Formats: sequence, C-alpha cells, structure tokens
Amino acid sequence: MNLKQKTADVFKTVFPCRGEEFLVFSGFTLLYGILATKIALGYTIIFDNRIPWDAYFSFDNRAIVMTGGGFERHPLANYFFGWIREFALLVSGGKMDANFRLVLAWFSVVTVSLSLVQIYKYLRNITKLPIWLSYLIVVFFSLFSTNILLSFTPETYTYTLFFLCLFNYYAALKLRKDEKISMLALTAGTVAVGGLTVTNAVKVFIPVLFEKEFFKNFKNFGNAVLRGIVAVAVFALLFMYRLNFDYMKFLSKTGEQYEKFSKPKVTPLWDMMASWFLGGNVLFSNFITRDYHNRKGFEYKALFMDVYSSWIPYIFIAVLLALVIWAYIKNFKNKLVQILMISFAVDIIIHCILKFGLHTSYIYGGHFVFVYPLLLGWLCYSYRNSPTNFSAILILVITMTVYLGINNFIRLEEFFSFLNAFYQK
Repeated sequence: MNLKQKTADVFKTVFPCRGEEFLVFSGFTLLYGILATKIALGYTIIFDNRIPWDAYFSFDNRAIVMTGGGFERHPLANYFFGWIREFALLVSGGKMDANFRLVLAWFSVVTVSLSLVQIYKYLRNITKLPIWLSYLIVVFFSLFSTNILLSFTPETYTYTLFFLCLFNYYAALKLRKDEKISMLALTAGTVAVGGLTVTNAVKVFIPVLFEKEFFKNFKNFGNAVLRGIVAVAVFALLFMYRLNFDYMKFLSKTGEQYEKFSKPKVTPLWDMMASWFLGGNVLFSNFITRDYHNRKGFEYKALFMDVYSSWIPYIFIAVLLALVIWAYIKNFKNKLVQILMISFAVDIIIHCILKFGLHTSYIYGGHFVFVYPLLLGWLCYSYRNSPTNFSAILILVITMTVYLGINNFIRLEEFFSFLNAFYQK
C-alpha cells in the first residue's frame, strides 16, 4: 500500500467521510457550538487568568491551558496545549479575552463532535447497526454530562475522549480483519493517549492482546512485544526529556499526588461510586457552591457536584450499569467487547478500588464513558434476531434518552444561573 493510500485511509478513519457521518459531525458541532459560543463570549469561566483551578467541577482550565497540568499525570500535555494556546493567542491578538476563550472552546466543540463521529462509525462499521439505531445511541451518548461539559472545556479529558474513541475504532477495524496494529499506530496512540493522562497508556496495549494467535504463535508474540517496547521507549524518552531525565522527580511527585487525591471523604464509598464515578459522568447530580481563592488574594465561587438527592437517578444509573453488564455477558466471547470491558476495568481499579480522585470522579468521564454507547450497540446487535428482547431494549434506551435530556437540560439551566451570578463579563 503506497503512502497516498495510507494517508487517505487515515483521513477516512479520523474524519467523517460519508453523508450520514457528516450529518452527525455538523449537527453536534452546531449544537455544542452554540452552547460553547454563548459561554465563551458571555462569561469568563472557561478561562480566567486569576483562577488556576476548580472554577467548575474541578476542571483545571487555566493550569491545563498554560502548562499542560502536572507532569506526573499529564506528561506530554504541555506540548499539546502549547500549540493550542499559541494559536488562540494568534487569533486574539495576544490577549486572553473573549476571543481567546472562544478559540479554546471551539477546539473542544470540534473534538467532542469528532468523538461522536467515532462512536457512530464504530456502531455502523463494526457493530453493523442500522443507521437509525446508530443515530439513537449517539444522541443518547451526546446528552451525557461528560460530553456537554467537555464540549466547551479546554481540558485533557476532552482530547483523551477523542483519542480513546479513535484508537478503539481503529483497533476494532484491524482486529476484525485479523490484522496487527502497526508499530506506528501503537506508538502514536501511546504518545497521544498516555501523553495526556499517563495511566491511560495501558489501554492502548489492550487490543494487542487479542490479535490473532497472540499467545499461540511465538513469532506473533515476539512481534507484539517488539512493537510494545518501541512504543514505550518512545513515550519514555519524550517524558524523560521533559523532566531532564530526572526520573526520581516523577516517582516522588506521583506518590504525593496519590496521597493527596486518595484520602477518604465523608461521603460513603458506595455513594461516591454511584453518584460520581458511574453517575456524574452521565447524569448531572445536584450542584453545590463553595468559596475558593487563588492563594494570591483573589476570591471566587466554585461549583461542584453533590450526590443524588432522589431515588430516580440511582435507578437510572443502575439500569444503565445492568445494560452494560448484560451486554458483556451476552457477548462474552467477542474479543472487541472484552477490550472495552478491560479498558473500563482499568478506571474501576484506579478510582473505585485504589480510590484515586473518587471524590471528584465525575470529571474523569472522558477516560471511559465511550464504553457505554459501544456496549449498548453490542447488546442491540446480540438481539437483532429477537424482536421481543430487541423492542424491550429499544424502549428502555428511548425512555432513558428522554429522561437524560430533560434532567441534564434542567441542570444546565442551573449552571447558567451560577454563571450569571458570578462569572458575567
């Protein structure tokens, strides 16, 4: 295959290339764009040079945009956001004003919309669902609180969501044809995904374990190991270059961060998992306001999610989790489903078992929420020849979509009330 064909294939994989895909991209770019533009031009919350962190839902917008965040968690994000920041400054004439915020917000708009395109492509080309059902599941996914928030938020999670959706779709295309994930793709995926959040790097290697005869053929196993070594070596060299090869700095800082973000909270463990890890990334919960300051005398209001106050959201999340588990059991022998669940398990271990950041786990959705719509797609696929079960699943998804939309729209109005009270230009 020549270079021209490979380049064309990359563009076909990453960007919309058919009418139905352009409809997904243009539709959500318009809707998210309206929301992002309104917030960027009317309010200062997306980026305020005086507010380093936590203005809303623990996102570190300024810290991420200006420095890429802490090197121990976001090892290569400083380069990525450096390019975005410089472009935004170019457009805004060097000022960190409304135009600067608008550019940052529209990068997020396009990125989240492209993530939805990847989900749609997976549902259509891998799961082989009909167009109308793929649209329904994508609409359901688009209403998740994670996608709504990330559509205007300049954060690592925004781009991690896209890269993980893209890599899972690419890996599924390869595995479906019994092809190997190329060394270049594996390296690029490790640098892009792991560079934004280091713990996500392991997810890039999960599909390799399911390549044809990985454990049965020594040559295939050796080839996979070689590709993995090259990918890790490139990532490690880039990371160490940023740290001037002072690896002890990384180890000590990582220990500090784990200690800081893993302390027990007053909220019961089960409720943090239900309301924040499983729920907050999908269904907005109640909001609470707290007083913050930037350690230099500037005081500001910060918005956080509280636990659910009604039994209905708990039922909603329980049903969604049941559908995910049902899809996994029903498709247990499907290697593509195994990849999704193992990837999800990585986050469950990090946040629910090790308790890292569990008290603010509603911000980590970009690392795993894409698993929900994809597994819903596999569940629908497994019952495609069973009209009764398929209809029951369909009615359930439609009902959940309506409730999700209503709940998150109401909560979004509350978010704007917060903006009007404290963040008007």
